[in-house]
Amino acid sequence: MNTEKIDHIGIAVESIEDKLKLYRDVLGLKFSNVESLENRGLKVYFVEIGETRLEFLEPLSENSEISRFLEKKGEGIHHIAFKVKDVEKTVEDCEKNGFKVIAGIQKGAEGKKVAFLHPKTTGGVLIELVES
Repeated sequence: MNTEKIDHIGIAVESIEDKLKLYRDVLGLKFSNVESLENRGLKVYFVEIGETRLEFLEPLSENSEISRFLEKKGEGIHHIAFKVKDVEKTVEDCEKNGFKVIAGIQKGAEGKKVAFLHPKTTGGVLIELVES
Protein backbone atom coordinates (compact mmCIF):
# COMPACT_ATOMS: atom_id res chain seq x y z
CA MET A 1 0.00 0.00 0.00
CA ASN A 2 1.34 3.41 -0.95
CA THR A 3 -0.66 5.53 1.54
CA GLU A 4 0.63 5.62 5.11
CA LYS A 5 -1.95 7.81 6.87
CA ILE A 6 -3.66 11.19 6.77
CA ASP A 7 -0.97 13.86 7.02
CA HIS A 8 -3.25 16.84 7.58
CA ILE A 9 -6.55 18.52 6.83
CA GLY A 10 -6.20 21.91 5.14
CA ILE A 11 -8.54 24.70 6.24
CA ALA A 12 -8.78 27.95 4.29
CA VAL A 13 -9.11 31.09 6.45
CA GLU A 14 -9.20 34.80 5.73
CA SER A 15 -7.05 35.47 8.81
CA ILE A 16 -5.64 33.09 11.40
CA GLU A 17 -5.80 35.84 14.04
CA ASP A 18 -9.59 35.60 13.99
CA LYS A 19 -9.43 31.84 14.63
CA LEU A 20 -6.92 31.84 17.50
CA LYS A 21 -9.64 32.43 20.10
CA LEU A 22 -11.17 29.06 19.33
CA TYR A 23 -8.23 26.85 18.38
CA ARG A 24 -5.60 28.24 20.77
CA ASP A 25 -7.45 29.99 23.60
CA VAL A 26 -10.53 27.74 24.01
CA LEU A 27 -9.38 24.36 22.66
CA GLY A 28 -5.79 24.78 23.89
CA LEU A 29 -4.13 23.67 20.65
CA LYS A 30 -0.53 24.65 20.05
CA PHE A 31 0.70 25.82 16.68
CA SER A 32 3.76 23.75 15.78
CA ASN A 33 4.95 25.44 12.61
CA VAL A 34 4.29 28.63 10.64
CA GLU A 35 5.64 29.00 7.12
CA SER A 36 5.22 31.42 4.21
CA LEU A 37 5.02 29.91 0.74
CA GLU A 38 5.63 33.06 -1.28
CA ASN A 39 5.55 31.22 -4.63
CA ARG A 40 1.98 30.05 -3.88
CA GLY A 41 0.89 33.28 -2.16
CA LEU A 42 -0.03 31.74 1.16
CA LYS A 43 0.98 31.34 4.76
CA VAL A 44 0.47 28.00 6.51
CA TYR A 45 -0.02 27.35 10.21
CA PHE A 46 0.15 23.76 11.51
CA VAL A 47 -1.59 22.47 14.65
CA GLU A 48 -0.88 18.94 15.84
CA ILE A 49 -3.68 16.80 17.22
CA GLY A 50 -2.40 13.31 17.99
CA GLU A 51 -1.04 11.81 14.78
CA THR A 52 -2.96 14.23 12.54
CA ARG A 53 -2.48 17.92 11.92
CA LEU A 54 -4.64 20.84 10.89
CA GLU A 55 -3.08 23.15 8.31
CA PHE A 56 -4.58 26.62 8.25
CA LEU A 57 -4.10 28.35 4.89
CA GLU A 58 -4.12 32.14 4.89
CA PRO A 59 -3.70 34.18 1.70
CA LEU A 60 -0.70 36.51 1.39
CA SER A 61 -2.09 38.23 -1.69
CA GLU A 62 -5.38 38.78 -3.46
CA ASN A 63 -4.43 36.51 -6.37
CA SER A 64 -3.26 33.42 -4.46
CA GLU A 65 -4.86 30.01 -4.88
CA ILE A 66 -6.42 30.36 -1.40
CA SER A 67 -7.82 33.83 -2.19
CA ARG A 68 -9.67 32.37 -5.17
CA PHE A 69 -10.98 29.50 -3.04
CA LEU A 70 -12.17 31.90 -0.32
CA GLU A 71 -13.95 34.09 -2.90
CA LYS A 72 -15.83 31.13 -4.35
CA LYS A 73 -16.52 28.99 -1.28
CA GLY A 74 -15.66 30.99 1.83
CA GLU A 75 -13.72 29.72 4.81
CA GLY A 76 -13.66 26.01 5.53
CA ILE A 77 -12.08 22.71 4.65
CA HIS A 78 -9.88 23.09 1.58
CA HIS A 79 -8.28 19.64 1.22
CA ILE A 80 -7.33 16.35 2.85
CA ALA A 81 -3.66 15.37 2.61
CA PHE A 82 -2.44 11.77 2.61
CA LYS A 83 1.13 10.71 3.34
CA VAL A 84 2.53 8.51 0.60
CA LYS A 85 5.87 6.73 0.34
CA ASP A 86 6.57 7.75 -3.26
CA VAL A 87 4.68 10.72 -4.69
CA GLU A 88 5.90 10.11 -8.27
CA LYS A 89 4.64 6.51 -8.28
CA THR A 90 1.36 7.50 -6.62
CA VAL A 91 0.80 10.26 -9.20
CA GLU A 92 1.54 7.79 -12.00
CA ASP A 93 -0.93 5.26 -10.52
CA CYS A 94 -3.57 7.98 -10.09
CA GLU A 95 -3.24 9.14 -13.69
CA LYS A 96 -3.41 5.54 -14.98
CA ASN A 97 -6.67 5.17 -13.07
CA GLY A 98 -8.28 8.34 -14.42
CA PHE A 99 -7.61 10.77 -11.57
CA LYS A 100 -6.49 14.20 -12.77
CA VAL A 101 -3.38 15.71 -11.18
CA ILE A 102 -3.35 19.51 -10.86
CA ALA A 103 -0.08 21.32 -11.74
CA GLY A 104 2.14 18.24 -11.36
CA ILE A 105 4.47 17.57 -8.46
CA GLN A 106 5.63 20.66 -6.59
CA LYS A 107 7.38 21.76 -3.42
CA GLY A 108 4.94 22.20 -0.55
CA ALA A 109 5.14 23.21 3.10
CA GLU A 110 8.12 21.91 5.07
CA GLY A 111 9.94 21.38 1.74
CA LYS A 112 8.02 18.16 1.00
CA LYS A 113 7.09 16.96 -2.48
CA VAL A 114 3.33 17.28 -3.01
CA ALA A 115 0.72 16.81 -5.72
CA PHE A 116 -3.00 17.59 -5.80
CA LEU A 117 -5.81 15.54 -7.34
CA HIS A 118 -8.65 17.47 -8.96
CA PRO A 119 -11.89 17.27 -6.96
CA LYS A 120 -13.93 16.63 -10.12
CA THR A 121 -12.21 13.23 -10.34
CA THR A 122 -12.24 12.36 -6.62
CA GLY A 123 -15.87 12.81 -5.65
CA GLY A 124 -15.64 16.51 -4.84
CA VAL A 125 -12.65 16.36 -2.48
CA LEU A 126 -9.34 18.11 -3.23
CA ILE A 127 -6.74 15.52 -2.25
CA GLU A 128 -3.10 16.36 -1.57
CA LEU A 129 -0.47 13.65 -1.79
CA VAL A 130 2.50 14.36 0.50
CA GLU A 131 5.72 12.37 0.25
CA SER A 132 6.79 11.20 3.69
